Amino acid sequence: MSTAPDALHAERHRAVASRDARFDGQFVTAVHSTGIYCRPSCPARTPGAAGVTFYRTSAAAHLAGYRACKRCLPEATPGSPEWDVREDVAGRAMRLVLDGVVERDGVPGLAARVGYSERQLNRIMTAELGAGPKALSRAHRAQTARTLLTSSDLPVADVAFAAGFASVRQFNDTVREVFAVTPTELRARRTTRPVVDGALHVHLPARAPFDAQGLLDWHALHALAGTEQVEVDDAGRVTSYGRVLDLPGGAAWFSASAAVPSADGRGTGIDLRVRVTDLSDLPTLVARVRSYFDLDADPEAVDAVLGAVPELTGAVRRVPGIRLPGAVDPHEIVFRTLIGQQVSVAAARTAQTRLVAALGAPVPSAIAPDGLLFPSAAAIASRGHEVLRGPAARVDTILRVAAALADGSLVVDAGQSLDELRAGLLAVKGIGPWTADYVALRVRHHPDVFLHSDLAVRNGAQELGLPGSARELSLWSEQVAPWRSYLTMHCWRPIIDRATATTVPTSTTTAAPAARKDER
Repeated sequence: MSTAPDALHAERHRAVASRDARFDGQFVTAVHSTGIYCRPSCPARTPGAAGVTFYRTSAAAHLAGYRACKRCLPEATPGSPEWDVREDVAGRAMRLVLDGVVERDGVPGLAARVGYSERQLNRIMTAELGAGPKALSRAHRAQTARTLLTSSDLPVADVAFAAGFASVRQFNDTVREVFAVTPTELRARRTTRPVVDGALHVHLPARAPFDAQGLLDWHALHALAGTEQVEVDDAGRVTSYGRVLDLPGGAAWFSASAAVPSADGRGTGIDLRVRVTDLSDLPTLVARVRSYFDLDADPEAVDAVLGAVPELTGAVRRVPGIRLPGAVDPHEIVFRTLIGQQVSVAAARTAQTRLVAALGAPVPSAIAPDGLLFPSAAAIASRGHEVLRGPAARVDTILRVAAALADGSLVVDAGQSLDELRAGLLAVKGIGPWTADYVALRVRHHPDVFLHSDLAVRNGAQELGLPGSARELSLWSEQVAPWRSYLTMHCWRPIIDRATATTVPTSTTTAAPAARKDER
């Protein structure tokens, strides 16, 4: 028998014995004597190594007959960073499970998205993750239910449907089975008091350290009037970022601000205000916001690798826990990237705002007064020629991509592997490597994409004392794999900081130029 499983068991037991919170959300500890499972940092006495089993997912622990610990609440942890890294079938499927595909399309729909039969997919996920798609989806619903019960004022029956359960009875049974308490008892542990402002309030945890301000600044500097909103304090510091988005059940809105953590790092993350047309869209919205703010990253692992390189030690010390900006709408990222090629951020935002004003669908005032959704691929394919400006080749590319996305011949979503996503984009005439890689960084949220040809990245790299040419910089970056996407963010950071310092933000804030280059 291979010694690898024993070595992994011993490594995880050491993490549990040290109550290392870095591993919360990456695996759970099932205690044989009590029949419960815990997060690695649970303060309870650590059982001996022979008395525990480690499961990669809580769903696997559920299936084995264990219940969640009432003391450490393992469902209240950030998610695993593993899903951003894994390119295999199980990883691709798990990203789609978290986005709510099983609730919307069932296991057949999930299997079709990853190109396998239901039977094959169930076998693969059970072997890799300890549970099949249904069990993983059920565990995700339970986690959403716990979040809503303990951090919102939604009526219990509304929580059931918002978490994706088909009935209140199914919801009650699942909560009792997983948490060994009733939904009402779980609600009694509410960690925040309801705020009556017409929005649903939810806290989304993240691992410390967490550079929330950096992401708020990033999104604010790219914000589009009508679709996105930014709030600032008297000193001009961005305090919250909000936007509208289209979900399967209709339009939705969220506003995110940095949570204030306790001295031990508990509470680190994002405080979210939400309005949705259909409560069943809430888990999907939460999953997309988690990606948008990179809440499931492992910052200590990233900072350990980057900070060990002498040229980056100072940058990591200045900005610990730097994060990647994700995507709430993959198609939107594609269009914004194409429009932003070879122009400044300010010029790109002007063109994108014009597109939103002309083709964006209005949002119900109950969701966001005067809100406009970013135009759909079908709308851009049909009427984009009336609005888009610039070189004819670029406009043709945007219209070509819009038509392909609209008819399904081009697929861009988080369920794809990195190679699959890049290959699909590069097959389109007019799309070069920079565009494909930037979309991969945002949509796939892949941690190891380095935009070495980006002019702003190269300029920022030179400020950090890194090589200036694209080729030399690309070769140099290999020493910090598999975290080169975070190197990209450190290279961009000086430009973001200067833009933030010299700009007086308004509802859509003004950005300083940051040119980009697409290798054709």
